[in-house]
Amino acid sequence: MKKKFVVKSRGLYAEDDEKPFKVSRSGIELFVECPRCFYLNNRLGIRRPSFPPFNINSAVDTLLKKEFDFHRAKKTAHPLMKKYGIDAVPYQHEMIDEWRENFKGIQYHHEPSNLLITGAVDDIWENKKGELIVVDYKSTAKNGEVGLDADWQMGYKRQMEVYQWLLRRLDFEVSDTGYFVYCNGRTDLEAFDGKIEFDISVLPYTGDDAWIEPVITELKKIISGDEIPQAGEDCEYCGYAQARVMHEQ
Repeated sequence: MKKKFVVKSRGLYAEDDEKPFKVSRSGIELFVECPRCFYLNNRLGIRRPSFPPFNINSAVDTLLKKEFDFHRAKKTAHPLMKKYGIDAVPYQHEMIDEWRENFKGIQYHHEPSNLLITGAVDDIWENKKGELIVVDYKSTAKNGEVGLDADWQMGYKRQMEVYQWLLRRLDFEVSDTGYFVYCNGRTDLEAFDGKIEFDISVLPYTGDDAWIEPVITELKKIISGDEIPQAGEDCEYCGYAQARVMHEQ
């Protein structure tokens, strides 16, 4: 059954609503990519076209979480931590399951903007200094080594920085260094045999969350206004919409 495009009527921002307006980590990323798409979604209920989720990525995430939860319960280091010389263990906390749950996640009420900022983290480790380490799982299938240098991976880095920012706002000591556990599906094997084998790399990234506070301030200003903002310079959705309107006139 085909999915019909529907303008949403719930969960929209209203200036006269005293309840904090929820903005997820992905919502912040949408605003950074395109203020217009963010405004259309959260003020007017016009969402970007959606795509089916990559279920194999979710499966990899689930399996990784099971592995790290095994070591979390035993307070032991995962073999990947030992392999990459990371002196840490999976973090134990009564909220860890909620922090990793979609639509809940880590939550912080940003009082100056009255926005509830949220983000569901993949995992958190703890080093010997008692600092929390943000960990994000990624899956791909490419030839050669995986890295973090591609332009499109800036979103991955901002994602980690939002999680670091959230934990700091909850008064946790957070390491500037986070890790991407990157699973790269192998395509060089002679036979498939009904399974995919992965090479797993742990890539460090030093985050800087200084950009987040100014972005939240600007986001609040834009969403509170009555004027639809300009599109993001590289927004393909707005580019498509503009080109279509021009040719249909």
